Amino acid sequence: MSILNRTDAYKLDHRSQYPKNTQMVFSNWTARSSRMPGINEVVFFGLQAYAYEELQITWAREFFSQPREFALRSYERRIKGAGINITYDHIAALYDLGYLPIEIWALEEGHSVPIGVPMFVIFNTHPDFFWVTNYLETDLSANIWGPCTAATIAKEYRRIFTFYTELSGGDLSFVDWQGHDFSYRGMYGTKAAAMSGAAHLLSFNGTDTIPAIDFLETYYYGGDQFIGGSVPATEHSVMCMGSKENEIETYRRLITETYPTGIVSIVSDTWDYWNVWTKILPALKADIMKRDGKVVIRPDSGDPVEIICGNSQLGQDGGPTPANKGSFQMAWELFGGTVNEKGYKQLDPHIGLIYGDSITLDRAETICRKLTDQGFVPNVVLGIGSYTYQHITRDTFGFALKSTAGVVDGQVREIFKDPVTDVGKTKKSAKGFTAVYNRDGKYVLKDGVTLDDVKSCAFIRVYKDGVSHMRANLGRIRAAVRKI
Repeated sequence: MSILNRTDAYKLDHRSQYPKNTQMVFSNWTARSSRMPGINEVVFFGLQAYAYEELQITWAREFFSQPREFALRSYERRIKGAGINITYDHIAALYDLGYLPIEIWALEEGHSVPIGVPMFVIFNTHPDFFWVTNYLETDLSANIWGPCTAATIAKEYRRIFTFYTELSGGDLSFVDWQGHDFSYRGMYGTKAAAMSGAAHLLSFNGTDTIPAIDFLETYYYGGDQFIGGSVPATEHSVMCMGSKENEIETYRRLITETYPTGIVSIVSDTWDYWNVWTKILPALKADIMKRDGKVVIRPDSGDPVEIICGNSQLGQDGGPTPANKGSFQMAWELFGGTVNEKGYKQLDPHIGLIYGDSITLDRAETICRKLTDQGFVPNVVLGIGSYTYQHITRDTFGFALKSTAGVVDGQVREIFKDPVTDVGKTKKSAKGFTAVYNRDGKYVLKDGVTLDDVKSCAFIRVYKDGVSHMRANLGRIRAAVRKI
C-alpha cells in the first residue's frame, strides 16, 4: 500500500480548492469531548512512533526512494482507478523536493491533557506544499486516536486498583500486574494490537500481547528496562486434552512436575469450576502450599463480579454454596492468609486469582469495592481484553485534527469552525496559531498567538522535513502516567 494512498479520496484535490497563493496550513490535534463520565483528561501517546515509522521511514521507502517514474505512475494509476480526475504536478514536485516538508510540535507523551487543549500542532515548512498538512490528517488520526484512548482507559483501571489497594493497606507493587492485557486476538489486526497493547503497558507490566513489547522497545527506548511480561498459563485445549475423568491429575502434573516452582495460571472452568474449589484444590492443598511459587486459578465464564465476590442471593437449603461465597472466600477458607495492620485479609501467597473475560471499568470497580467490603485486600488480577480496548472509537474523546490558521499572500489568517447546529459545542475550534502552556501542573490553551509562541511554549519539536526527533523515553512516560 503506497504511503501516498493513505488519505481520504476527497482530500486529493484540496490543493486546488484553497485560496490562490495559500502558503501555509496550520492544524492541531485535540480531544474535543469525553463520552466517559469522570474522565476529562486524555493521555497523549503514540505520535513518536508514528513520526519515526511512517513520516520518516515509510515516506522515504515507499515514495522518495522509489524510481521517479514508478512512484508517479503508481499514484496516477490508483487515482484514475478511483475515478478521480486531477493533475499530478504537485506530487511530482513533492518527489523532486525529496522530503516531507512538515513540522510537528507536541507536548510530552505520557502526560494527561485536558479536553479542548491541543496535544500537537502540524504545519508545512515549504510554501508550495501547504496542501500536505491536511493531506496527512486521515493517516495521523487513524494511528493516534487509538493509543491515546487506550492509554487513558488503562490509566483509569490503574486509578481504580490503586485506590482500593491503598484503602485496604495492600502492596502497591501488585498494582503493576493487576491489569493484564489479553486483547490481541480481539483487535483489528496486529498493528492495532501492538499500539493498543503498548498503551496498556504504560500503566501496567502484565501482557500477553508480545508485539506491544516490541513496539515500546523500538519506538520508545524501552530496551534498557523491563517492559512487560506474563506467566505460564493453560488454555481449555490443555485441560480438555487431559480429560475430564483425570482433571485432578492434570492439575497435579502442572503444579508438581511441569511447573514445580514459580507462578502458573490454570484455567479452571472447563467443566465444573466450583468442583475445583471443593474437591480438586483441597486434595492438592499440601502440594500447593509447599511449592515455591503461586498457583493462580482462572475462572473464565459467568458474571465476573459474582464468580469472584460471590452472590448472597443464590441461597439454597443447607447453607451457603461455593457460588454464594465466591472465589475469594473459598480461597480464604481453604488456604488462609494474613490480616494486615488495617484489618484486611490478604490471601496466602501460594494461591491467587485472575479473571479475564468481559472486564470493564465498571466491573473492575465493583469487584474491588465488593472485595474490600468483605474485608479483603483486592489482589485479584483482571484480564483486560478487546471488550475494553476494541469497544472505543475516535469519538470516545472526540479526537480531530483541524486547521486553525493559515498564510495567504504572506498574511496570517486566523480561521476557526463553530457550527450553529453543533449541540454542546464539541466541534467549536480554537482560532489562529495555538500554543499550550503548563500552568501549575495543568496544560492550558492560548490561541491567537504567533508562530514563535508555538515554538516556545510547552511544545517540543517531534518532526521536521523528513527527520523525526525521538526523545520520549518509556521510563519517563510511565512515570508520568503512573502518577495517580
